[in-house]
Amino acid sequence: MDLATIVGLIGACALIVIAMLMSGELGMFVNGPSLVIVFGGTIFACMAKFSLGTYLSAMKIAGKSFTNKLPDPNALIEEVVALADEARKGGLLSLEGKEVSSDFLQRGIQLLVDGHDPDVVKALLSKDKNQAVERHNVGATIFASMADMAPAMGMIGTLIGLVAMLANMDDPKAIGPAMAVALLTTLYGAVIANALCGPIADKLKQRAIDEAMIKSLVIDALIAIQNGQNPRVIDSLLRNYLPEGKREVADAD
Repeated sequence: MDLATIVGLIGACALIVIAMLMSGELGMFVNGPSLVIVFGGTIFACMAKFSLGTYLSAMKIAGKSFTNKLPDPNALIEEVVALADEARKGGLLSLEGKEVSSDFLQRGIQLLVDGHDPDVVKALLSKDKNQAVERHNVGATIFASMADMAPAMGMIGTLIGLVAMLANMDDPKAIGPAMAVALLTTLYGAVIANALCGPIADKLKQRAIDEAMIKSLVIDALIAIQNGQNPRVIDSLLRNYLPEGKREVADAD
């Protein structure tokens, strides 16, 4: 579970609800027509900008950003250095059937065991990495589009509410509901953009960067293992992927 995503989104929504409760009854912030205009309009208008398959896959990717957590780089380096030490002593075939922490690393080890050329191994794994990054970037683009579109749908709802209000100026009972639609659509649009879709889009962009780094680390490690490099050299090479502060702590350890 990615606690930062879950706690951040729930915390932001909870504070908004608390502010509503402190301002009066929660029910006065709920309006059916406003919800339909903003939530429904944002979903379907954004769907129209992409293919159905791309749109649905983005929803699936967003779900993974809540549940999937990337491996810790320090732990991953220790794991691949141990694999390098084992391969140096027993050969690449000694890695066959080895249980490792990620499917990507497992796939790479199988390529080594099968005896593929280093260029082939690097090309296949790099293609896998690029496709994963692309999937996250497409998801980020779709959620960023929703974040841009929600306030626009809110503005459309505001105009609808104002038109309804002006058309019923002779009926005082109709002015209140029309005004509620006008104001709440703007509120809903701002909440969707800033408390939901915007943070998810940024999280997917960061996930793409982090996943690219982790997979690049694994690719470099596997190529080094295949070339028979010393495990200590591999360890030093891979620690260049760590931020400078964490690299120094690791060196001290």
